[in-house]
Amino acid sequence: MNRVVTLTTDLGNQDYYVGMMKGAILSASSAMQLVDITHEIPSYDIVQGAYILRNVYNHFPPGTVHLISVNNNYNVQNIYILFEKDGYFFVGPNNGLFSLVFERLPDQVFELRGSKGGAFPVRDIFSKVIRQLDRGDTLNEIGDAVSNLVMRMNLQPVVTRSHIRGSVIHVDKFENVILNITREVFERARKGRDFALFFKRFEPITTISEHYFDVPVGETLCLINSADHLEIAINMGKAASLLGLKEDETVQIDFYDEP
Repeated sequence: MNRVVTLTTDLGNQDYYVGMMKGAILSASSAMQLVDITHEIPSYDIVQGAYILRNVYNHFPPGTVHLISVNNNYNVQNIYILFEKDGYFFVGPNNGLFSLVFERLPDQVFELRGSKGGAFPVRDIFSKVIRQLDRGDTLNEIGDAVSNLVMRMNLQPVVTRSHIRGSVIHVDKFENVILNITREVFERARKGRDFALFFKRFEPITTISEHYFDVPVGETLCLINSADHLEIAINMGKAASLLGLKEDETVQIDFYDEP
Protein backbone atom coordinates (compact mmCIF):
# COMPACT_ATOMS: atom_id res chain seq x y z
CA MET A 1 0.00 0.00 0.00
CA ASN A 2 1.38 3.40 -0.98
CA ARG A 3 2.11 5.89 1.79
CA VAL A 4 -0.06 9.02 1.89
CA VAL A 5 1.86 12.32 1.84
CA THR A 6 0.03 15.64 2.27
CA LEU A 7 1.06 19.20 1.46
CA THR A 8 -0.10 22.30 3.32
CA THR A 9 1.49 25.58 2.22
CA ASP A 10 1.11 29.33 1.78
CA LEU A 11 2.70 29.15 -1.69
CA GLY A 12 -0.51 29.61 -3.69
CA ASN A 13 -1.28 28.03 -7.05
CA GLN A 14 -0.32 30.89 -9.33
CA ASP A 15 3.41 30.20 -9.59
CA TYR A 16 5.57 27.17 -10.23
CA TYR A 17 6.60 26.61 -6.60
CA VAL A 18 4.07 23.92 -5.70
CA GLY A 19 4.64 22.07 -8.98
CA MET A 20 8.39 22.12 -8.47
CA MET A 21 8.00 20.80 -4.92
CA LYS A 22 5.68 18.01 -6.04
CA GLY A 23 8.04 17.03 -8.83
CA ALA A 24 10.95 16.73 -6.40
CA ILE A 25 8.89 14.66 -3.96
CA LEU A 26 7.60 12.31 -6.66
CA SER A 27 11.14 11.95 -8.01
CA ALA A 28 12.27 10.89 -4.54
CA SER A 29 9.59 8.19 -4.32
CA SER A 30 6.76 7.37 -6.69
CA ALA A 31 5.32 4.84 -4.23
CA MET A 32 3.00 7.32 -2.57
CA GLN A 33 -0.33 9.08 -2.82
CA LEU A 34 0.33 12.84 -2.82
CA VAL A 35 -2.59 14.89 -1.47
CA ASP A 36 -2.99 18.68 -1.45
CA ILE A 37 -4.64 19.95 1.72
CA THR A 38 -4.32 23.60 0.68
CA HIS A 39 -1.83 26.02 -0.81
CA GLU A 40 -3.99 29.06 -0.13
CA ILE A 41 -3.06 29.85 3.47
CA PRO A 42 -2.46 33.63 3.65
CA SER A 43 1.25 34.38 3.28
CA TYR A 44 3.25 33.84 6.49
CA ASP A 45 0.10 33.15 8.56
CA ILE A 46 1.10 30.30 10.84
CA VAL A 47 -2.09 30.68 12.94
CA GLN A 48 -4.19 29.84 9.88
CA GLY A 49 -1.82 27.03 8.95
CA ALA A 50 -2.07 25.57 12.44
CA TYR A 51 -5.88 25.80 12.47
CA ILE A 52 -6.16 23.93 9.17
CA LEU A 53 -3.59 21.27 10.04
CA ARG A 54 -5.09 20.68 13.50
CA ASN A 55 -8.50 19.95 12.03
CA VAL A 56 -7.42 17.72 9.16
CA TYR A 57 -4.34 15.67 10.02
CA ASN A 58 -6.07 12.84 11.90
CA HIS A 59 -8.63 12.23 9.16
CA PHE A 60 -5.88 10.56 7.13
CA PRO A 61 -4.72 6.95 7.55
CA PRO A 62 -2.06 6.26 10.19
CA GLY A 63 1.45 6.53 8.79
CA THR A 64 0.58 9.58 6.68
CA VAL A 65 3.38 12.12 6.30
CA HIS A 66 2.18 15.73 6.65
CA LEU A 67 4.51 18.24 4.97
CA ILE A 68 3.94 21.88 5.95
CA SER A 69 5.47 24.97 4.40
CA VAL A 70 4.08 28.17 5.97
CA ASN A 71 6.10 31.30 6.79
CA ASN A 72 9.42 29.82 5.76
CA ASN A 73 10.82 33.37 5.53
CA TYR A 74 10.86 33.34 9.34
CA ASN A 75 13.16 30.34 9.13
CA VAL A 76 16.34 32.28 8.34
CA GLN A 77 18.62 29.42 9.37
CA ASN A 78 16.83 26.93 7.10
CA ILE A 79 15.98 24.69 10.07
CA TYR A 80 13.04 22.33 9.76
CA ILE A 81 11.73 19.80 12.23
CA LEU A 82 10.54 16.22 11.96
CA PHE A 83 8.58 14.22 14.51
CA GLU A 84 6.00 11.47 14.90
CA LYS A 85 2.80 11.98 16.86
CA ASP A 86 -0.46 10.05 17.09
CA GLY A 87 0.79 7.67 14.41
CA TYR A 88 1.52 10.44 11.87
CA PHE A 89 4.74 12.05 10.67
CA PHE A 90 5.13 15.83 10.50
CA VAL A 91 7.75 17.90 8.69
CA GLY A 92 7.84 21.70 8.60
CA PRO A 93 9.75 24.84 9.53
CA ASN A 94 10.89 25.42 13.09
CA ASN A 95 8.75 28.56 13.51
CA GLY A 96 6.28 27.59 16.23
CA LEU A 97 3.43 26.44 13.99
CA PHE A 98 3.37 22.92 15.43
CA SER A 99 3.12 24.25 18.99
CA LEU A 100 -0.17 25.87 17.91
CA VAL A 101 -1.42 22.54 16.56
CA PHE A 102 -0.64 20.35 19.58
CA GLU A 103 -0.96 21.04 23.29
CA ARG A 104 2.25 19.11 23.77
CA LEU A 105 4.89 18.09 21.25
CA PRO A 106 6.61 14.73 21.61
CA ASP A 107 9.87 14.47 23.53
CA GLN A 108 11.70 13.36 20.40
CA VAL A 109 11.79 16.13 17.80
CA PHE A 110 14.51 16.15 15.17
CA GLU A 111 15.92 19.02 13.17
CA LEU A 112 16.78 19.09 9.49
CA ARG A 113 18.95 21.77 7.95
CA GLY A 114 18.50 23.06 4.43
CA SER A 115 21.59 23.58 2.33
CA LYS A 116 23.28 26.96 2.67
CA GLY A 117 22.46 29.30 -0.17
CA GLY A 118 19.70 27.08 -1.53
CA ALA A 119 17.04 29.12 -3.31
CA PHE A 120 14.22 26.76 -2.34
CA PRO A 121 15.44 24.62 0.59
CA VAL A 122 12.01 23.25 1.52
CA ARG A 123 11.86 21.38 -1.80
CA ASP A 124 15.11 19.60 -0.99
CA ILE A 125 14.18 18.95 2.65
CA PHE A 126 10.80 17.42 1.77
CA SER A 127 12.09 15.21 -1.03
CA LYS A 128 15.01 13.99 1.08
CA VAL A 129 12.78 13.09 4.04
CA ILE A 130 10.35 11.19 1.82
CA ARG A 131 13.23 9.29 0.21
CA GLN A 132 14.66 8.33 3.60
CA LEU A 133 11.30 7.31 5.09
CA ASP A 134 10.60 5.27 1.97
CA ARG A 135 13.78 3.25 2.45
CA GLY A 136 12.99 2.66 6.12
CA ASP A 137 15.34 5.08 7.88
CA THR A 138 14.41 5.91 11.48
CA LEU A 139 13.80 9.51 12.51
CA ASN A 140 17.07 9.74 14.44
CA GLU A 141 18.88 8.53 11.31
CA ILE A 142 17.20 11.27 9.27
CA GLY A 143 17.79 14.19 11.64
CA ASP A 144 19.54 15.32 14.82
CA ALA A 145 17.87 16.08 18.14
CA VAL A 146 16.46 19.59 17.93
CA SER A 147 18.65 22.16 19.66
CA ASN A 148 16.23 25.09 19.89
CA LEU A 149 12.55 24.30 19.39
CA VAL A 150 10.53 27.45 18.69
CA MET A 151 7.28 27.58 20.69
CA ARG A 152 4.33 29.94 20.43
CA MET A 153 1.34 30.50 22.67
CA ASN A 154 -2.17 29.82 21.43
CA LEU A 155 -4.53 32.71 22.07
CA GLN A 156 -7.03 31.27 24.52
CA PRO A 157 -10.46 32.72 25.35
CA VAL A 158 -10.89 34.40 28.72
CA VAL A 159 -13.54 32.54 30.71
CA THR A 160 -15.28 33.79 33.86
CA ARG A 161 -18.50 32.72 35.55
CA SER A 162 -20.51 35.34 33.67
CA HIS A 163 -18.87 35.55 30.25
CA ILE A 164 -16.38 34.32 27.67
CA ARG A 165 -14.22 36.81 25.81
CA GLY A 166 -12.89 35.28 22.61
CA SER A 167 -11.54 36.26 19.23
CA VAL A 168 -11.72 35.46 15.53
CA ILE A 169 -9.05 32.95 14.50
CA HIS A 170 -10.09 32.10 10.94
CA VAL A 171 -12.24 33.32 8.06
CA ASP A 172 -12.99 30.57 5.55
CA LYS A 173 -13.64 30.72 1.79
CA PHE A 174 -17.33 31.43 2.37
CA GLU A 175 -16.39 34.22 4.80
CA ASN A 176 -17.76 32.31 7.75
CA VAL A 177 -16.09 33.60 10.91
CA ILE A 178 -14.55 30.99 13.22
CA LEU A 179 -13.90 31.82 16.87
CA ASN A 180 -11.32 30.43 19.28
CA ILE A 181 -14.20 29.16 21.45
CA THR A 182 -14.78 25.42 21.25
CA ARG A 183 -18.00 23.58 21.99
CA GLU A 184 -16.45 22.17 25.17
CA VAL A 185 -15.39 25.60 26.48
CA PHE A 186 -18.77 27.12 25.59
CA GLU A 187 -20.91 24.40 27.19
CA ARG A 188 -18.74 24.18 30.32
CA ALA A 189 -19.08 27.93 30.91
CA ARG A 190 -22.73 28.10 29.87
CA LYS A 191 -24.04 25.47 32.30
CA GLY A 192 -27.36 25.42 30.48
CA ARG A 193 -27.95 29.17 30.88
CA ASP A 194 -29.26 31.66 28.35
CA PHE A 195 -26.56 33.58 26.53
CA ALA A 196 -25.92 36.48 24.17
CA LEU A 197 -23.03 36.59 21.71
CA PHE A 198 -21.93 40.21 21.15
CA PHE A 199 -19.74 41.39 18.26
CA LYS A 200 -19.19 44.88 16.90
CA ARG A 201 -22.38 46.94 17.29
CA PHE A 202 -24.75 44.36 15.87
CA GLU A 203 -27.64 42.75 17.68
CA PRO A 204 -26.38 39.82 19.76
CA ILE A 205 -27.02 36.22 18.75
CA THR A 206 -28.89 34.32 21.44
CA THR A 207 -29.32 30.81 19.97
CA ILE A 208 -27.07 28.11 18.55
CA SER A 209 -28.26 26.91 15.15
CA GLU A 210 -27.67 23.41 13.81
CA HIS A 211 -27.66 24.39 10.12
CA TYR A 212 -27.09 27.54 8.08
CA PHE A 213 -30.64 27.31 6.75
CA ASP A 214 -32.15 27.42 10.25
CA VAL A 215 -32.51 31.18 9.71
CA PRO A 216 -33.88 33.05 6.66
CA VAL A 217 -31.52 33.92 3.81
CA GLY A 218 -29.43 36.96 4.77
CA GLU A 219 -29.88 36.47 8.52
CA THR A 220 -26.97 36.10 10.95
CA LEU A 221 -26.52 32.93 12.99
CA CYS A 222 -24.06 31.08 15.19
CA LEU A 223 -23.40 27.36 15.00
CA ILE A 224 -20.77 24.83 16.05
CA ASN A 225 -18.80 23.86 12.97
CA SER A 226 -17.21 20.56 11.95
CA ALA A 227 -14.04 21.51 13.86
CA ASP A 228 -16.13 21.95 17.05
CA HIS A 229 -15.58 25.72 17.12
CA LEU A 230 -18.24 28.42 17.36
CA GLU A 231 -18.79 30.07 14.01
CA ILE A 232 -20.62 33.27 13.07
CA ALA A 233 -22.21 33.05 9.63
CA ILE A 234 -24.90 34.54 7.40
CA ASN A 235 -27.22 32.17 5.55
CA MET A 236 -26.18 32.49 1.88
CA GLY A 237 -24.08 35.54 2.75
CA LYS A 238 -20.55 36.65 3.60
CA ALA A 239 -20.39 37.24 7.32
CA ALA A 240 -16.83 38.57 7.47
CA SER A 241 -17.45 41.35 4.94
CA LEU A 242 -21.00 42.22 5.93
CA LEU A 243 -20.29 42.24 9.67
CA GLY A 244 -16.82 43.76 9.45
CA LEU A 245 -15.19 40.84 11.25
CA LYS A 246 -11.60 39.81 10.61
CA GLU A 247 -8.87 37.86 12.38
CA ASP A 248 -8.14 38.95 15.96
CA GLU A 249 -11.47 40.80 16.33
CA THR A 250 -12.87 40.40 19.85
CA VAL A 251 -16.27 38.89 20.66
CA GLN A 252 -17.98 38.33 24.00
CA ILE A 253 -20.55 35.84 25.20
CA ASP A 254 -22.53 36.86 28.28
CA PHE A 255 -24.43 34.28 30.35
CA TYR A 256 -27.62 35.03 32.25
CA ASP A 257 -28.87 33.34 35.38
CA GLU A 258 -32.58 32.92 35.78
CA PRO A 259 -34.09 35.78 37.88
